[in-house]
This record gives sequence, C-alpha cells and structure tokens, in this order.
Amino acid sequence: MADGNFSGEKDQSTAMAEDRTDWAEDRTIMALERTFAGWMRTAFAAIAIGIGFRALFGEFEPPWLAKAIATMFIALAIVFAISAERRACRAFNRLSSHAIDSPKLPNIRFIAYAISAGAALLIAALWVLNDGTIAETA
Repeated sequence: MADGNFSGEKDQSTAMAEDRTDWAEDRTIMALERTFAGWMRTAFAAIAIGIGFRALFGEFEPPWLAKAIATMFIALAIVFAISAERRACRAFNRLSSHAIDSPKLPNIRFIAYAISAGAALLIAALWVLNDGTIAETA
C-alpha cells in the first residue's frame, strides 16, 4: 500500500513539474514578443535620430556629410529590424505555446520587412530629394 501511495505522489509531482515547464515556455514566448517589440522601437528610434540629425544639421557643410550620417542611422534601423526578425523567428520555431496564443511568424516578418522597406525608401528620399523637390529649381 505504501508503494501505491508513493507512485501516486510521483505521478502528481511529475504532472506539476510538466505544468511548470509549460508555463515557463509560455512566459518565454511572451518575453520574446516583448523583446521583438523592443527592437522594433529601437529601429524607429534610429530612424528618428537619422531624420532629426538631417533636419538639425541640414545646412551642414559639406551637405553630403549630414545626409551620410543620417543614412547611417537609418540603415542601422534596417539592421535592427531584420536581425530582430531572424532571431525571433528562430526562437519561436523552437518553442511551443500551451496556454497563450503564439505570434504568427508571417506577421513578425511583415512588421520587420515593412519597417525595413520604409527605412530604405527614406534613405532614397533623403538622397534624391533636394529641399523637398526632386529636381533642382532655377
């Protein structure tokens, strides 16, 4: 009879340990979501720094230097977004959710690529536009 009681306690203990492991995996998924969101905020901050630098030092001599520094920050945003997407997708593929809804990987990719495409368009506009117009005025 003592053996049956010990076996029952072990089964209950194993079930509780498995529940705790499942909850830990769910917490890890939520932490990954927050980390990805943090990297996207960092990418937006790099874009803002680039735009701000260009606006603040627009009359900088030589003029291409302000554009180059702004481009560096905006390009850094692209690196942040793409690297965060790759790391998040690899991590989400290793984990499985239990009690929460795991983010959809196409949505993660869409967010990162949309930010990257917007930043790339901003870089192109920074170098093509001249005082708000594409062509120079006479």
